[in-house]
Amino acid sequence: MRGHTTSNPQVRGTSRGPRAAERIYEATLELLAERGYQGLTVESVAERAGVNKTTIYRWWSSKAPLLRSALLHSQVLDVEISDTGSLRGDLVALAGQMMRLVSDERTSAVARAMLSGGGEGELALVARDFFADRLEREKPLFARAVARGELAVDADPVLLVDLIAGAVWMRVLLRQLPVEEGFVESIVDAVVPRLQVSDPPKPSS
Repeated sequence: MRGHTTSNPQVRGTSRGPRAAERIYEATLELLAERGYQGLTVESVAERAGVNKTTIYRWWSSKAPLLRSALLHSQVLDVEISDTGSLRGDLVALAGQMMRLVSDERTSAVARAMLSGGGEGELALVARDFFADRLEREKPLFARAVARGELAVDADPVLLVDLIAGAVWMRVLLRQLPVEEGFVESIVDAVVPRLQVSDPPKPSS
């Protein structure tokens, strides 16, 4: 990716840094959804966020690292990794949050814009970093499942996430079909039994 990312303003220690950063992140994602990556500019982000463009250039060298920071740090795209006590429960909760992100009007437009980047170019590299970051956040879920004896030590978390996320994205964003009740559970139930090494632990009496 051309350019470099300067320090994240959320950790710069200034009193206005975090507030200004979140406004910039929100403006960046809104404009990505409205105009696509080609139509996204630092100048338009500055105008939408109500900051001077020199402020943005002080933190990010171009729109690519700016978008990367927005995807990684914006509260709009936050996903909570639940600990339900079982692999199935954790994955159902994770799949439900994936479903929310691609179904909600505000965030689904961002997801569609990211898909438009294809497999090459700056946007594809930014998307790659975003999904790599999300996988790192999700890894404790799989570590817990291995520790409980639910998941084989050599199970591939990337494959698990891809199978579940792929089904969600295919149904909602590509096929644009309605999602019936129980859809996320059916995805997880199609995947998990093939990877478990034992039955989920039963609660102690």
